[in-house]
Amino acid sequence: MEAESNLLERSAARIQATRALYAGLMFSAVFTGLIWLTGWLWLDPGPLTPDRHPFWYQWQLQQPTFLSHASAWGLYALHQATLWGVIWYAQQQRPAYSDRLHAFNLFALLANALFISLHLLQTHLWYDGLAQTVPEWTSQWSVIMVLVAILLMENQRRGLFFGRKLDFVTRSAGPLRKYHGYYFSWAIVYTFWYHPMEFSSGHLLGFAYMFLLLLQSSLFFTRAHVNRYWTVCLEAGVIIHALLVAVMNGDSWPMFVCGFLGIFVITQMHGLGWSRRLRAGLGAAYVATVAAIYSFEGFHLVFQVGLIPLTEYATVILLSLLILAGLRLRRWWLARGVAPVLNG
Repeated sequence: MEAESNLLERSAARIQATRALYAGLMFSAVFTGLIWLTGWLWLDPGPLTPDRHPFWYQWQLQQPTFLSHASAWGLYALHQATLWGVIWYAQQQRPAYSDRLHAFNLFALLANALFISLHLLQTHLWYDGLAQTVPEWTSQWSVIMVLVAILLMENQRRGLFFGRKLDFVTRSAGPLRKYHGYYFSWAIVYTFWYHPMEFSSGHLLGFAYMFLLLLQSSLFFTRAHVNRYWTVCLEAGVIIHALLVAVMNGDSWPMFVCGFLGIFVITQMHGLGWSRRLRAGLGAAYVATVAAIYSFEGFHLVFQVGLIPLTEYATVILLSLLILAGLRLRRWWLARGVAPVLNG
């Protein structure tokens, strides 16, 4: 074991994080193509559940088996425990951010590649994901909360509203910065195993997005992990995914596209070092785009543009207040515990 650990450390020390990032991007593209190819050639799960209502996830076996449940939950649990263990180990090491991979980065990358491959095999053998057991909104909100947490943590660097920072949001970000890896890992892995590896356009784009998030989660404690252009691309990637899923499901795609683009204009673009003139130009282009889209959709529906930003910003503020309340409660509790000792 010690020899294997030393070999892993030496291998990681020779690999630059940016090269690992590019390799991960290539892997994501190739594996997305593999899902399509194997699905088109061989995937035949049999009868699936009919679409019962707007929030019903239909990609479930009509007659699930013990193995369809056990394979999805068992592999999910192994995947999750592995990544949580890697995060815990990395935090114990307290490494400096580096341009090169640490040994635990290489281990995380290999582990994710393994479980991605196992998920494809599991889909073809037993099909069902976690969707057979838990409702769809749990998967959706797990990822929404990741986006909310990023807005909260990045407030200190880029602000929340047009570059303006909210002090109480900054003060609440400390615990989230320290422990967010555990939540992000859960949200990504849970959503990853929620879906079978179907080859519809929505599934393919969704899994491609999950691969990129798993790649990002494997590069912690490297400078690639905090590259502002890479991270904002991950945040904005939800725009394309939301558009395609909305079109596929017959939902109102302008609400999703204009909503997430609005968050980019209000918050995300202000952390990229762009000039004020460029940002103003992008803001004007956004307003013109919204006007053009809703001239066809109907201006009576333009209120939809604000629904997604309002939801995310309200959740950021609520989460910040809850964290601050928790920190205050902790200080009060510690003070009560220390007081008898001091008085004695």
